[in-house]
Amino acid sequence: MTEIVDRPGGNPGAPGSSPEPVTVNGRPLPLGGVAPHTTTLQWLRANGVTGPKEGCAEGECGACSVMVSRPDGRGGTRWTAVNSCLIPAAALAGQEIYSAEGLATADALHPVQEEMALRGGSQCGYCTPGFVSSMAAEYYREDRSPCGQGSGCCSAPATSDIVSSARIEPSGNELPWSIVMDDAARPLEDWLPPRTEDITEAVVEPATRYEAAPGHDAEIGPNGFDLHALSGNLCRCTGYRPIRDAAFALGGVDPDDPIAQRRSRPAPVSAPTRIDVGGTAFVRPADLAEAVELLAAQPDSVLLAGSTDWGVELTIKHRRAPLTIAIDQLPELRTFAAADGHIEIGAGLTLSEVERQLRGSVPLLAQLFPLFASQLIRNAATIGGNLGTGSPIGDLAPALLALDAELVLTSTRGDRTVPLAGYFTGYRQSVRAADELIRAVRIPTPIAPLGRFYKVAKRKFDDISSVAVAIAATLTDGVVSHVRIGVGGAAATPLRAEAAEAELAGRPWSRESFDAAADIMNSVGTPMSDHRASAAYRSATLAQSIRRFYAEVAS
Repeated sequence: MTEIVDRPGGNPGAPGSSPEPVTVNGRPLPLGGVAPHTTTLQWLRANGVTGPKEGCAEGECGACSVMVSRPDGRGGTRWTAVNSCLIPAAALAGQEIYSAEGLATADALHPVQEEMALRGGSQCGYCTPGFVSSMAAEYYREDRSPCGQGSGCCSAPATSDIVSSARIEPSGNELPWSIVMDDAARPLEDWLPPRTEDITEAVVEPATRYEAAPGHDAEIGPNGFDLHALSGNLCRCTGYRPIRDAAFALGGVDPDDPIAQRRSRPAPVSAPTRIDVGGTAFVRPADLAEAVELLAAQPDSVLLAGSTDWGVELTIKHRRAPLTIAIDQLPELRTFAAADGHIEIGAGLTLSEVERQLRGSVPLLAQLFPLFASQLIRNAATIGGNLGTGSPIGDLAPALLALDAELVLTSTRGDRTVPLAGYFTGYRQSVRAADELIRAVRIPTPIAPLGRFYKVAKRKFDDISSVAVAIAATLTDGVVSHVRIGVGGAAATPLRAEAAEAELAGRPWSRESFDAAADIMNSVGTPMSDHRASAAYRSATLAQSIRRFYAEVAS
């Protein structure tokens, strides 16, 4: 039996109409009868939208990527790529989605689709829809600008040698369609800037056909396309060079493009809703007060924000919750303010939103964000959700520990503030009561001027840390006057390396001081051996991070 309630007035028990439909590829698609555990990917494919694919079902491959409309912080809409395999479909009631097949018109391919085809960016095609969706979100990024017109792009033209033309020549392999580009198609020479002259430091990058030159990030193309937008999309057979070629070949956005025009209007906000299916319920409360009342009445409820952790529980472990409370759109959890003595970050803001809000003002976090999973994950994962899971290998906790962060916990009893250093009590356990949720994170100011974040993992991007170390320090008259060291992956909880901090505090800024602290770091926590790293390797890495910090800052 299915009971669906729409509660504009916030009454959780009153009967009403069906939940708002999701606008998929420009057309409303009803959500009637969808269960709280049904993912967006499952729901889309069951309704004939088969472009998104299931590869890993845990947000690591990006084959399921779709574009979702999200607030841009200025009253408009930002098209944002997310993993549809993780987000429950019910959480997107009233929202707008574009999948890869919805980008084209009846008369023409979308520019992203066209460039992927012309540059050979697809082979078996399984991952292609996900790449197209992630690439389209970056294509529509409003502050994407050609080289020389925006930040992050090269200040001087820089390209590598042309390894091969984009023009396709017949190879003798007969195909049922022509892949020979006509003269009107753009070869590489038309969109790459001139060859760098007189820059001896330029390093040729044949895989990207681009140069890493002074003032230029080789991951950002001459069209302003940031390849990090594709960090959560994996390809097994094509290889990444033609996909990068396609990304760097994209031109500006047609002002008559209706998807681009949608950016000027506010992103949709879902109405309060309750859906009951098969003994489980999904509720989107009207406000924070209602959310904590629901949580107090049923403490075993699941709090749903980005669903990057709960989505894996749904798809891999097949867990089901009696009640899912969606808190991702609560205004009280989406605040950002720089007050006297601290920066307060709403727990419902995604990591991508936090990164944009901070704009590099907290250097330690600016180093962390690009290394945290992938952009697809950061576009959904929230700062409160990451801390709420209590994972001992989460990357965010060590950095916030080094920044002396505090958490604001809220319930029907009101707010209380706890230091993050005293928050974790055991493996995925904390001082947060069953009826409390994280409302905000506070970072005291001024920020320590010296900071580094070190992540050791099998891959640089889109991977889980073996060890993570964050260090924040202040140097006064040649003496370490303040230091905080946060560690992840060395115990059942993230922790502060307090003994190493005590060894450094008040000591001269010297190699001898840091060598002494490194000896102590070698015995921090209770590292274990697993498939990611041995206990001995983890301990050695902890010690080396202290020496590395001194060497980098001293240089």
